[in-house]
Amino acid sequence: MEQKHPLPPFTLETAIEKIQMAEDAWNSQDPEKVSKGYTADSEWRNRDTFITGRQEIVAFLQKKWHKELNYKLKKEYWAHTDNRIAVRFEYEYQNQDGSWFRAYGNENWEFDNNGLMQKRYASINDVSIKEEDRKFK
Repeated sequence: MEQKHPLPPFTLETAIEKIQMAEDAWNSQDPEKVSKGYTADSEWRNRDTFITGRQEIVAFLQKKWHKELNYKLKKEYWAHTDNRIAVRFEYEYQNQDGSWFRAYGNENWEFDNNGLMQKRYASINDVSIKEEDRKFK
């Protein structure tokens, strides 16, 4: 049986640990590595895109990081219950034309008993920024 520690029920400490693990995985920009934190049939809503399963997650992330260059993400604990975690995040990226953006958002996560994320709902807004205004260099 596939498990991804820490497992629910989450404490404040294990919720923060889970968030840091997700941040590290996403900052690797390795779609296969990121997908291993999700159930095989994980359900996502990312902005206006609906995704189901690891294969779709990998394809989505490959496309995302092909367009979002020099990607750097920071996640922040917001709240948790036994098997759910809420996160606030910011990330910066450069598009293929060289323009910089900062994305702000919130994610709601739900985990199965094996510590794999089975649901991920993300609301995200992008703001154009100047290179000198970047936070994550």
